[in-house]
Amino acid sequence: MRRLLLLRHAKSERLEPGGRDRDRVLAKRGRADAPKVGAYMVRHALKPDLAVVSPAARTRETWELVAGAFDVAPAVNFEERIYEAPPQAVLQVIKQTAPEVETLLVVGHNPGLQELAVTLIAAGDVEARQRLKEDFPTSALAVINFALTDWRRLHRHAGRLEHFVTPRLLEAATD
Repeated sequence: MRRLLLLRHAKSERLEPGGRDRDRVLAKRGRADAPKVGAYMVRHALKPDLAVVSPAARTRETWELVAGAFDVAPAVNFEERIYEAPPQAVLQVIKQTAPEVETLLVVGHNPGLQELAVTLIAAGDVEARQRLKEDFPTSALAVINFALTDWRRLHRHAGRLEHFVTPRLLEAATD
């Protein structure tokens, strides 16, 4: 079995005039949301064997805040190819993951992550699947399981959505 965790970066600051998109950092809300997602991952035993993270400042910062929830931070690879990437490019990076990695986390951007999730999912909770199709907000986490022995065999409609959480859902659950 393989487990793919797709995490959209946390809420970031707006692009300043003359600034570079990749240099945008997290907003106050993003710095509050990312650790909540990390805590959720720990509570549900969703520790990745490897995290593949876009090199943008907002994805790196999101990763640092999520990784801080684990006793020992998972291995990380900062991957240029997933910065603002379309779903096909992210899929190619995933397919090149080493076979010993059973649980893979990708921290990236929309719309690529949402489109990839929709493409990969064939089963799972109907309401969660619909929520994911409608919106993949900042700090959203999709957990997709595959009955595969190798990432190279990953294909469309091969996965089952096990979890889809957002900061808003996590807040509602603790109220």
